[in-house]
Amino acid sequence: MVALEPVDVADPRARALLADYFAMRSQTFPSGPDGRTYRPAFPEAAVFTPPAGVFLVLVDDDGRDAGCGGIRRLDDGPHGIRYEIKHLYVAPSTRGRGWGRLLLEGLEERARDLGARELVLDTHHTLEAAAALYARSGYTATAPYNDNPNATVWLRKILS
Repeated sequence: MVALEPVDVADPRARALLADYFAMRSQTFPSGPDGRTYRPAFPEAAVFTPPAGVFLVLVDDDGRDAGCGGIRRLDDGPHGIRYEIKHLYVAPSTRGRGWGRLLLEGLEERARDLGARELVLDTHHTLEAAAALYARSGYTATAPYNDNPNATVWLRKILS
């Protein structure tokens, strides 16, 4: 059975998944006219430690780590307590099984448990599968809320 396990983002399991995610993004990120390339940054553990946030590892049926993602608290937004989804990743060999949605729903549930009224995220327009997942999950366009050099799209979802 697939499981979501909260882990410290500094744990070797989380670091390995993040390294895979960053490598994949570095390989597929389009260089801009200014020569801009993908700039990964391993997150600090404190931002994903409750109540500031949570980091989850998706464990597949065979007990292998197959994905990850986290939420981190931001300054309150117009709807109240706000968290940001970061580093949502599912290993390529496991895609198409609905595990990205499972991971996203798990992060949303944990955000609600922490009192969130709004979730936001940034992404890149070339991540078409991610965009489809977010749209199906009720995320809508919002104004940029950060200056992430890797982002071209900003989304939000009001939690009930």
